[in-house]
Amino acid sequence: MSKSVISKPIVPQNNEILMRDDAFIVTKTDRAGKITYANPIFIEFSGYSEQELLGQPHNIVRHPDMPRSVFDLLWNTIKAGDEFFGYVKNHSKNGAFYWVFATVTPSFSPRGNTVDDIVGYFSVRRKPDRDKLAIIEDLYRDILTAERRRNRHDAVAAGTEVLNQALHTTGKGYHEFILTL
Repeated sequence: MSKSVISKPIVPQNNEILMRDDAFIVTKTDRAGKITYANPIFIEFSGYSEQELLGQPHNIVRHPDMPRSVFDLLWNTIKAGDEFFGYVKNHSKNGAFYWVFATVTPSFSPRGNTVDDIVGYFSVRRKPDRDKLAIIEDLYRDILTAERRRNRHDAVAAGTEVLNQALHTTGKGYHEFILTL
C-alpha cells in the first residue's frame, strides 16, 4: 500500500499553468481511483514524481475550487459504464493550478463491458477552450457557493440542484451542454 505523499495541505496559489496545444495528460486508475499509470505530461503538470503518484488517489491534484457535485456526477457516470466529459481545475504540488478538458472512460476486463467488468478508469485531458472555460468558471462558482452554504452531508445535493437548474435553462442534459458550449 502506498504511503500518502502529502504531509500538509497544498496552499492554492494564483499562478496558472497553461496547457500547451499539443499536450495530452493521460492517466489510468484502478476501480477505487488510485493512479496506476501517469504519462510524462501529467507528471510535469502535477509537479509530482511518478513514484509519488502511483498508488495515490487521483484526487491528489483536485483543486479546492472544483465543486464536489461535479465529481459526484463524474463518478456516477463512469461507475455506470459511461464516458464522462468535463472541465476540471487541478492543482500542482506547488499550489499552481491548471484547467483541462477531461474525457474519462471506464476500462473493462476482457470478459465483457458491463459495470461488473470495470477494472479501472482511463482519462485523457487536453487544453480547454478559454471562451468556454469562462462559462464553466461562472457555473462552478455558483455551484461551489451552494455547496459551501450547506453542511458536508448536504453539499453535493445543493450543488447538483444548482447544476440542474443551469442545465434546465439551456434545455440540455449535462453531456450535451458540455459538448455544445
